[in-house]
Amino acid sequence: MFLTISTTGTPERPATDLGFLLHKHPERAQAFSTSHGTAHVFYPEASAEQCTAALLLEVDPIALVRKGKGKGRGGAPDAALAQYVNDRPYAASSLLSVAMSTVFKSALSGACKAMPERAAAPMELRIEVPALPARGGAELVRKLFGPLGWTRVEAEAVPLDEKFPEWGDSRYVRLVLEGELRLADALRQLYVLLPVLDDAKHYWVAPDEVDKLLRAGEGWLAEHPEHKLITSRYLSRRWGLTRQAMERLELVRLAEADDLDVESIDNAVDEGSDTEERPVPLAVLRRDAILAALTAAGAARVLDLGCGQGQLVQALLKDPRFTEIVGVDVSMRALTIASRRLKLDRMGERQAARVTLRQGSLTYTDKTLKGYDAAVLSEVIEHLDLERLPALEFAVFGSARPRTVLVTTPNVEYNVRWETLPAGHTRHGDHRFEWTRAEFRTWADAVAGRHGYHVEYVPVGPDDPEVGPPTQMAMFTIATTTDETEKEAKAA
Repeated sequence: MFLTISTTGTPERPATDLGFLLHKHPERAQAFSTSHGTAHVFYPEASAEQCTAALLLEVDPIALVRKGKGKGRGGAPDAALAQYVNDRPYAASSLLSVAMSTVFKSALSGACKAMPERAAAPMELRIEVPALPARGGAELVRKLFGPLGWTRVEAEAVPLDEKFPEWGDSRYVRLVLEGELRLADALRQLYVLLPVLDDAKHYWVAPDEVDKLLRAGEGWLAEHPEHKLITSRYLSRRWGLTRQAMERLELVRLAEADDLDVESIDNAVDEGSDTEERPVPLAVLRRDAILAALTAAGAARVLDLGCGQGQLVQALLKDPRFTEIVGVDVSMRALTIASRRLKLDRMGERQAARVTLRQGSLTYTDKTLKGYDAAVLSEVIEHLDLERLPALEFAVFGSARPRTVLVTTPNVEYNVRWETLPAGHTRHGDHRFEWTRAEFRTWADAVAGRHGYHVEYVPVGPDDPEVGPPTQMAMFTIATTTDETEKEAKAA
C-alpha cells in the first residue's frame, strides 16, 4: 500500500523542509520494521521547488494472520483461504495508519526542534492514496475530508476492470487531497479516516483506542458534521467505547464554546465518590436471564449449543447445581479461546469432570446429545441461513429432545434505539437475519407444535413500550402427556 505527501517551495523556504518535518532525510531511503511487515520511506523528488515523500508498506500476509488473528476485511477467522487472500497488502487501511504512527510519530505530534515555526504553520500539501477502500463510496470520502480545510478533495472510483466497464466500480477510490494545512493536522486526519473509510481494523479495539481517537482528532473531530459516524466506525461500533468517546467529545465542544479548558467543566463529579449507576451490559443481562430460566427448570445437565468463546459455560461452572455442562461449537478457534478462558489445563479434576467442549455442527443430529435436561441456543439462530433452520430445528427438538430449550435472538424492532447502528443494518456483520417479535413467535410456535413442546416468551433487557426488549427469549418445555405424568408419578 502506498501514500505520497508533496509540497512546493521557494529558494527562501525550500520544499525539502518537508524532510525536517517528517524527520526523514530526502537523500536516504529508509526501512522500518512493523508488526505486520516493512515500511519504506523515500523521496521520488526532492528539490527547492518540489518535494515528495512516499510511504510504502509491504505487508507480510503470514504475519498478518499470525498476529492479527485473521481480523480485518476478508479475514474471517474460520475461512482459511480468506486469511491469506485479501486486499490488506494493497489497499490503505488501519495497517497504514499504524505504520504512519510508527514512522511519522514526531510529525503526527507536530514536533520539530529544527524548525518549530515551520511545523506550526500551514503549508501547501498534496496527498495521494492510489487505492483506498471506501465503504460508502466517493460521496462519503468527500463528506469526511470536505469540512477539514482541503481546497480539493478528489475521490475517483476505481473500476472493477477497465476492459469491462459494464461491471461497474469497485469499492476502492483514488484519493487526492490538496490544500494549505499543518502537516501534523493532515497526518492526524489520515490516521483516523483511513480505517474509518475502510470500516475495518486489523486488531482488537481496546479501551485505549478512545484516547488515540481523541488525540488524533484534537482540533477537528468534535466539530466535524460526521463525528458520530467517524467515532462509531473508528471504534468498530463497540457501543460502550463509542458512547464514552461521544461524551468526551461533547465536553470538548462545550469547552470550546465557552473558551474554557475541558478540565474546568468536567468537575461535576468526584471520581473517588462516583455513585452513578452504570447500565448493565446486555450480554450480562442475557446470561442472567438464561441462568434464571435453567434454575427454574431444575436443569442439572446442560448443553450450550453454539457456545462460542465459553462465557455462558464459565457462568454455569460457578453454580454447583449444574453437574454436567457440554459446550458445542463448529469453530475450533472459538473452542480454543473458550478452553483458555476456562483454564481447563489448570482446572481441578472434580471441576474438569463437569465440563466438556466439543466441535460439532448444530445442523446435524448427534446421538451423544440426547438425554440432557436443557439446551441453550444463545444468539445462534440468526447466524444461520434461513434455509438451514429446519435442519437445526430437527437436530435439537426432534433428535436431541432436551426437556427444556432456551433460544435467544435479537429483536430487530429495538435496533432503532441503537444510535450508532445505521438504518437497515444488522447488529453483527454475520447475522443472516434479525426477526421482529411477531416473526420470532411465529417460528417458535410452529417449532413447538411440530415437536411437542410448550413455549413461553421472556423479554431480556429494558422492555421498551414501543419496540420491545433488545433481546427476545423463547423457553420451550416438553409437553408431558397423561401417560408420561403417571409414569413419572410411579417412578417418584
